[in-house]
Amino acid sequence: MQAELKTEKSAIAIYIAMALVSLVGIGDAVYLTVQHITGESLRCTIVSGCSEVLSSEYATVRGVPLAAIGAGAYFVVFSLATLALFGYRIAGKLLAIVVGLMFLTSLWLLYLQAFVIKHFCQFCLLSAAVTTVLTVLVCLALFKRTKFSTRQSK
Repeated sequence: MQAELKTEKSAIAIYIAMALVSLVGIGDAVYLTVQHITGESLRCTIVSGCSEVLSSEYATVRGVPLAAIGAGAYFVVFSLATLALFGYRIAGKLLAIVVGLMFLTSLWLLYLQAFVIKHFCQFCLLSAAVTTVLTVLVCLALFKRTKFSTRQSK
C-alpha cells in the first residue's frame, strides 16, 4: 500500500512537470509563429542564424509555419498530461507516442540546422531541449508504471 501511494505521487509529479514544461514549448512556438506570420525579423542573442533557419524552406510545411505545428503538438502534450494527471490511462499511452514523434522530429530538425542550413536558431534549440525534457519525463513515467505493474503481479 505504501509503495503504491509513493508510485502514484511520483506519477502525479511527472505529469505536472510535463504539463509545465509543455507550457514553455507552447510559449516558444507561439512566439515563433507570430514572428513568422507578421514577417518580423528575429534577433538571436545567444547564437547567430535565427533568420537563416526561420526563412529556410524547412520553416514551413505546405505553407503552414512549422512553429504553428509545434505549438499544436505542445498543446496536445499539455492536454494529455493534464488528462493523465486525472487518471485517464489512455492519455499516458498517447503521451508516449506524441512525445516520441516530437523527439524524432526534433532530431531531424537539429540535423537540418547543423548539416543542411548550417545555422542554428536559439528558439529552435529551446524547443529541442523542451522536447528532450518531455522525452525523459515520458520515459520516467513508463518506467514507474512498468515497475509498479511488475510489483503488483508478484
